[in-house]
Amino acid sequence: MYRVAKASEYLVITGVGIQDIKLAKKAWILPGQSYTVFDLSPVNYTFEVQAMSAEKLPFVLPAVFTIGPRADDHESLLKYAKLISPHDKLSNHVNELVQGIIEGETRVLVASMTMEEVFRGTKEFKREVFEKVQLELNQFGLLIYNANVKQLVDVPGHEYFSYLGQKTQMEAANQAKVDVAEATMKGEIGSKMRKGQTLQNAAKIDAETKVIAVQRNGEGEKEGIKVRSEVKVFENEREAEVAQANSELAKKKAAWTKAAQVAEVEAAKAVALREAELQGEVEKMNALTTTEKLKAEFLSKASVQYETKVQEANWELYKKQKEAEAILYEKKTEAEAQIALADATFYARKQVAEADLYAKQKEAEGIVTLGQSQGVYISTLLTALEGNYTALRDYLMINGGMFQEIAKINAEAIRGLKPKISIWSNGGDNNGGITEGGMGMKDLAGVYKMLPPLFKTVHEQTGMLPPSWMGVLPNKSS
Repeated sequence: MYRVAKASEYLVITGVGIQDIKLAKKAWILPGQSYTVFDLSPVNYTFEVQAMSAEKLPFVLPAVFTIGPRADDHESLLKYAKLISPHDKLSNHVNELVQGIIEGETRVLVASMTMEEVFRGTKEFKREVFEKVQLELNQFGLLIYNANVKQLVDVPGHEYFSYLGQKTQMEAANQAKVDVAEATMKGEIGSKMRKGQTLQNAAKIDAETKVIAVQRNGEGEKEGIKVRSEVKVFENEREAEVAQANSELAKKKAAWTKAAQVAEVEAAKAVALREAELQGEVEKMNALTTTEKLKAEFLSKASVQYETKVQEANWELYKKQKEAEAILYEKKTEAEAQIALADATFYARKQVAEADLYAKQKEAEGIVTLGQSQGVYISTLLTALEGNYTALRDYLMINGGMFQEIAKINAEAIRGLKPKISIWSNGGDNNGGITEGGMGMKDLAGVYKMLPPLFKTVHEQTGMLPPSWMGVLPNKSS
């Protein structure tokens, strides 16, 4: 017979004409040969390896390995077909074999490393475990397609990683405190340095200002003496000019007095006019002030009324919301009650249906038991009657009252009938003097004698009449 393997399978053939084993994707299976099929698909193996580091610190190493036969190497496939394929890939045998290899190599490797090396060199550790485990799996024709080493886990009672995390957290917190204190120190020192530099610069500027002030004062005094001398000369010249001006001033005072009096009159009139204008503006301002006051009063009243209306509307809305919530709660309670009632009704009906079903099952079991008993009874009767089915039938009909029932049914069928009996006579039955040929005519005549009573009976029972060419029945009057 011809066999073809799937895309991910191989045929392993042994038997007549094959030295060891033969691997093929398709082949003829000859008499005297046998074959099996194995799958090349890789399988995930999940382990939690308990190991101990060089410091005698135990820990758990969770790992997931994806392992399968090496599909690109014929020798590896032969090893896999001989050693692993007879067993299921997910069986305990294969699982324990792979787990033993992985645990052994992992423990040997971890025993030569410190916990810090394992924790910090996860990538190198994974590579070394991968290589060492692969060397051991080569003898079985297996290949590691993927290896995933998860985060290290503490063994109960040895919380190394927990303490290490707490240590890291405390170091970070202490370093943060040191950084804060150092920043505070730098801030205070910088502040003091800035204050000192400010005071030094201020003192320097004050000294320079005083020097410049003394220089300016000396120069000012020199300039003052010069100015005073010049002023004295100027005052003398001006006194002469004042004397001359006084004479001219006396002349002009009269004109100025006249002009002053005219100006006073004009000023008085202008003041009166201005007072009238200002009084008008004051009255306008008073009117505007009164108007604004009234507006403010009306606005305050309107605001109060608005706030009151808003509060009343909010109160009405709150009452309506509470009423709606109460109605909703009542409806919800009624719905829950109806649901509970429906559940109770459904449960009661379910119990009744289960009881009916149980009763029907028991009734059916009784019928089956009765049928089995009757079958045994009939078999016993048939054996006693030596296999006579006719006698068995007659016995069962008699024992079951069948003949009595048939008699009753027949009696009920003919009850109430009023049969009519007609006697016809067509002459005597004397056979004297009739030859053999006459006997044949007698039989034919007998048939014709039988027709009238037959037609009469059919007519009485069905109302039908014979054709006219055959004869006419006599009326009752005739």
